[in-house]
Amino acid sequence: MNELDGLTALLIEPHAGMRANLHSMLNMCGLTRIEHASSANQAVKQLSLRGFDLVLCEYDLEGGQDGQQLLEDLRHHKLISLATMFFMVTAEGDYGKVVSAAELAPTDYILKPFTADRLLERVARALEKRNVFLPVYRLMEAGAQHEAIEACIAGEAAHPRHAVDFLRLRAELHLFLGEASLAEPIYRQLAESKAIAWARLGLAKTLYLREQYEEAGSLLTELVQTNTNFVDAYDWLARTHTAMGELEKSQQVLGRAVAVSPHAVRRLRTLGEVAFEAGDDETAEKVLKQVVAKAKYSEFRDPEDHVKLVRTLVRKGDPVAAASVIRDLDRSMGGKSHADACSAMSSALLHEYTGNDERLLASLNVAVSASRDLPAMSPDLKLELARSCLAHDMADGAAGLVRDVMRNAADASAMDRAMSVMAQAGHAELGTALAQETRQHVVDLVANGAERARSGDYQGAVGLMQEAALRMPGNPQVAFNAALALLRCLEHTGWDDKLGQQALAQMAAVRRLDPRNPKLAALTALHQAVLKKYKKVNK
Repeated sequence: MNELDGLTALLIEPHAGMRANLHSMLNMCGLTRIEHASSANQAVKQLSLRGFDLVLCEYDLEGGQDGQQLLEDLRHHKLISLATMFFMVTAEGDYGKVVSAAELAPTDYILKPFTADRLLERVARALEKRNVFLPVYRLMEAGAQHEAIEACIAGEAAHPRHAVDFLRLRAELHLFLGEASLAEPIYRQLAESKAIAWARLGLAKTLYLREQYEEAGSLLTELVQTNTNFVDAYDWLARTHTAMGELEKSQQVLGRAVAVSPHAVRRLRTLGEVAFEAGDDETAEKVLKQVVAKAKYSEFRDPEDHVKLVRTLVRKGDPVAAASVIRDLDRSMGGKSHADACSAMSSALLHEYTGNDERLLASLNVAVSASRDLPAMSPDLKLELARSCLAHDMADGAAGLVRDVMRNAADASAMDRAMSVMAQAGHAELGTALAQETRQHVVDLVANGAERARSGDYQGAVGLMQEAALRMPGNPQVAFNAALALLRCLEHTGWDDKLGQQALAQMAAVRRLDPRNPKLAALTALHQAVLKKYKKVNK
């Protein structure tokens, strides 16, 4: 029986002739369920609707976005599963492209030209490894991380050839669960016994997550000195410098990473932001222009990139270039949820620079109105808009923005940043009142949800907390209680696949927003108990 029989494949290739050739090769390998995409955007749409076992993607996709940028989007937005085998196909020998693809962990890459036999060999090898790890992947995607850790331990014993990979996955699961202290000995053992670079990186991550920045920075510095092309280590070193308030060092490290791997948009964006904060407008302009250009053809392009570029150009004293960027934003970002707000905010920055007060106030009013209850817009940008409003006697508009940011504050420092905006403009009392109002609003919501659950109205509790989570997607307390309401509903009213997926999403939000939450372990334990109650995992 053909081992590839029944697998599904997606070919992402702009040229019809090459698609036909690759299709024939896959047929020769035994694959018959094959679909095509001629562009990155088409691929995103297809992968948003269904999963594939194998994705064969041409690096040079034309139309603005390359295969590496597509893979970055797919990974970041979780459009391909852990079990998806992603192959990058390229005729280029350019090292930067290979590194950019490799850092995002494609299953493999294939240099053209190649034969059907060569393709079959590579796919079969990847499939064999995937099948070994499939039980762990399924548990992870079901949200059963602790069972996945147990499956890693069993897999390590059953498949000694893959023991190191199972150890790595187990350590990553502990990190995902916020159990840095359990991940550390695994990474340390591998780093000391095998001198594996990623194990040393993992060890540094555990130190960073426990805020041991000096030790993490020392380890990461040594790592990038001995592994000059290890871009993930550069990223974590830059993050460590930023956490220590060392922006110039962070910028230098990110610059070295970009020199090694110049195609990752998110790293370029971070470099542009750090350079701006460090006062290096030349670098910020150069890098943010690259971000806007590279992201232009992505399904997930962000109009905030244009605002950051306009802000840099205005600070440099180049209003002509800033106006051109605003026109590009209006032309290329139609339909994006916060494009109108970003355009108005960019215009306000420009009018403030040129001294056109009438148009400045008009733009600020449009920006405030467009930003109201807009979760897609980042808190930093909302606070910047609030500062502009306060500087031009628009306290009501600023208060609305600050209230929105406070409701989505991930931690005390985020709340403090919002309060400081008000205080610096001479509205400290209003800032304090908004903070108290926001905290009470969340407390009342949570109490109302808990009361409904106590009275047996589990569906009502879910509806209330889900609506709150939708309005306040950045608030970890709301996310936690939404997850709890969903799990209690499942526990008492029976299993529902949709609610199960929503519970997973809210738990993921808690881990992202508040990874050190001491109640996470109890929430995870309740989730495991619910899964076991309805036999959704193998015990």
